[in-house]
Amino acid sequence: MVALLAVDGRQYVYRVYAPGDALPGDLFWAAFHCHDEGALPRASDWFDSARIWPLPTS
Repeated sequence: MVALLAVDGRQYVYRVYAPGDALPGDLFWAAFHCHDEGALPRASDWFDSARIWPLPTS
């Protein structure tokens, strides 16, 4: 999961499907590009403002 801050002050969360060894930067850019395709306010492109965490696998 990747949470991105947007210029409207909200936080948007995206589920990014990636292998377990994916780099945090790759996860960030995947979420950022998904956000850019939507009609939502622009997300921050500051990597340090993103929150990235793995989902548990079952």
